[in-house]
Amino acid sequence: MAKAEKKAPLPKNLTFEAALARLQEIVEELEDPEKGLESALELFEEGVALSRFCRGKIDEIKSRVEVVLKETPEGFATKELEALDGEDAGEEEDEET
Repeated sequence: MAKAEKKAPLPKNLTFEAALARLQEIVEELEDPEKGLESALELFEEGVALSRFCRGKIDEIKSRVEVVLKETPEGFATKELEALDGEDAGEEEDEET
């Protein structure tokens, strides 16, 4: 348990992009079959912390977007991307005919 206590906290100025890039590095390092068990565990712990950080950032941005959309007088409507793709294709065909 002493090792869990000496984990370094994430940097205060860490950005989503930097965290994501580090996560990609960790995945590549964990794929190395020569990686020792202790080293792999440390990387895994760092990866979990970064993953939680990224999830928190995504949730934060999602909340901010929802607030902006609620405050917009036009009342933007959101749709699933698949629905938009299908609608766009149909609209283009109608316009061409």
